[in-house]
Amino acid sequence: MKSTMKTLIVDATGSLSVTEIPVPEYGECQALVKMRSCGVCNGTDMKLIHRTFKNFNTYPAILGHEGVGEVVAVGAKAASFKVGDIVLLPFLEQPVGDLTPGWGAYSEYAVVGDAAAYIANGMGEGTPFWNEGYLAQSIIRPEDKADVVEASMIITFREVLSAIRRFGWKPNESVLIFGAGPVGLCFTKFAKLLGLKTVITTDVADAKVEGALKAGADYAFNSVKVDVNKEVKTLFPDGIDYVVDAVGINSLINQAMGLIKYNGKICCYGISPKLGMDLSWADAPYNWTLQFVQWPSKKEEGEAHSQIMAWINQGVLKPMDFISDVVPFEHILDAFDLVEAKKPDTKKIVIKY
Repeated sequence: MKSTMKTLIVDATGSLSVTEIPVPEYGECQALVKMRSCGVCNGTDMKLIHRTFKNFNTYPAILGHEGVGEVVAVGAKAASFKVGDIVLLPFLEQPVGDLTPGWGAYSEYAVVGDAAAYIANGMGEGTPFWNEGYLAQSIIRPEDKADVVEASMIITFREVLSAIRRFGWKPNESVLIFGAGPVGLCFTKFAKLLGLKTVITTDVADAKVEGALKAGADYAFNSVKVDVNKEVKTLFPDGIDYVVDAVGINSLINQAMGLIKYNGKICCYGISPKLGMDLSWADAPYNWTLQFVQWPSKKEEGEAHSQIMAWINQGVLKPMDFISDVVPFEHILDAFDLVEAKKPDTKKIVIKY
């Protein structure tokens, strides 16, 4: 096995480069993973690049968190893994010289931890060895209907579903989703799969509006061309049950105030680079809730895995519907140029090793 590997780093100026670092070591409750794919996250990755990720200011950093890999070596006590397993969420645990992992999955190798092995050996929650991320490092079984590229999308699926569970959505209710990027499309699709009665999705690009309709939205509007407030109030004069900010634009919170019904909820999932705003509830009903779920619990994310895989295996959720581009690792810098271009037909971009 090689002693070094290629990885993607970002420096304090936002410049990206590929460099060589040592292949990570793995412990007795861990497994070494050869990366097979990693999704580009328009939220976390881009905010790390632009230095707007809350509470992260350690550069240069190794990027990537939506990784999928194949187990190539197993620690002595890691009974949950075997060589050849396809696993979700490998990452780099330790700094490498002056490089800090921004999870580090844009690397040729990474590490997963066996949560059961840690607990069985007294190294679980509360110990220096424990990492909550182990609870979400699931295995894609041979019978699961997702290849290694599609599997990278499962990470976003699980994050969104766990957020919906935390938001407390119920069947037969209504939701308005601001944003039809990969995350907004997930909210749209899952709302229909979970039995919400009316789903409205908006975006500023016609291609994304069309994508929302294909994902199951009952109504989809281009907010540049249409008065969204007027359209929603026409459909729901008394207001809507939930409004979702899936992009991270603070002004949407104030806009949502005039759209939610009595006891309605504004659900903030998109992460704004601005960590404050002038909040006005002048147009809101007397009773309402504002809830932020911007860092899904890894435990809850892991618990969402079985539902996501059931939908995929039943054929009602197709990962490739959410992926527009698959880019070889050798051209990873081109992938980030594509993100920055913000083309309306771009969905999830996946790096393939």
